[in-house]
Amino acid sequence: MELEVRHLRVLCAIADTGSLHRAARRLGVSQPSLTNQLRRIENSLGAELFRRDRTGCRPTLLGRSVLSRARPLVDGMTALVTDFRAEAEAVRDGGPLLRIGCTASRVIGGWLRRLRLRLPDTEISLRVDVSAHALLRTVGAGRLDVAFVHEVEGCPLSIPEGLEQRVLIDREPQFISMARDHPAAARPVVDLGDLAADRWMVDPTVDGEWDGLRRVFGAAGLAPTVLHGDYLTAASLVVLGEAVAPCQPTSGPRDDMAIRPLRDDPLAVRLLLVSRPGADTGTVYGELEAAYREAAQRVAGYHQWLLRHRSPLARTP
Repeated sequence: MELEVRHLRVLCAIADTGSLHRAARRLGVSQPSLTNQLRRIENSLGAELFRRDRTGCRPTLLGRSVLSRARPLVDGMTALVTDFRAEAEAVRDGGPLLRIGCTASRVIGGWLRRLRLRLPDTEISLRVDVSAHALLRTVGAGRLDVAFVHEVEGCPLSIPEGLEQRVLIDREPQFISMARDHPAAARPVVDLGDLAADRWMVDPTVDGEWDGLRRVFGAAGLAPTVLHGDYLTAASLVVLGEAVAPCQPTSGPRDDMAIRPLRDDPLAVRLLLVSRPGADTGTVYGELEAAYREAAQRVAGYHQWLLRHRSPLARTP
């Protein structure tokens, strides 16, 4: 049996619900049918993906690895179908269409809200992808109008010829997330060396993330244990004290997690808005900048960082 997207949806549903019964109800199939399907998937891979007991289903080590690769594919297919339906509807209605792509960002919600208020007659579609390169290729192919992406420092993106770009922030520091009771959480700024004995969580499907982190470790003479997984898995491990992980500085405070800046900001990304040639991005960029400023000013630690670095994004317009 060859794995298809529908099989990956099954695995994600089981992991999300923690139960074959609840997953079957979400997918609209019977539990025996779902159990048989899971067994066929596991047989095709040659190993168990979930441990089943009276309390539910938990991913095995291999299961977590498969899920970390499956989620972006499932999300990407969902976004693809949503985008095409939105485009088809816009064509039928004859109204303007704005097709936005984005890597994961805390500012997406505020950006979309602002655009819908400014452009009430425009149909706005959104595609979120872990891969900046995939989004840039889609803009280059004419299937997206703009893409808001991040470029990991030391790992430049390959931007298709002819596309235009505007820099939102040239160097956004990456903060570090850790358990509330982590010894380093007691300090306002954390030294990279203080985390040398920790397990670090990184998503290898994000363009440049693993290479950028490896470069920083090498420059500091460190070789910590690295775990590979998606952001959802990273958050659950961080809360339990099983790992630390880089995070966006716009990440809001949480009761179960501490987020701190790293001394001298060794990890950083550049934020870009890339568009097709001749596209009118004035409103799109302006509302993105405003949404980013709002998100940054809600997080005291990052707002202070912007003030120290005299960033215009720290100022209230």
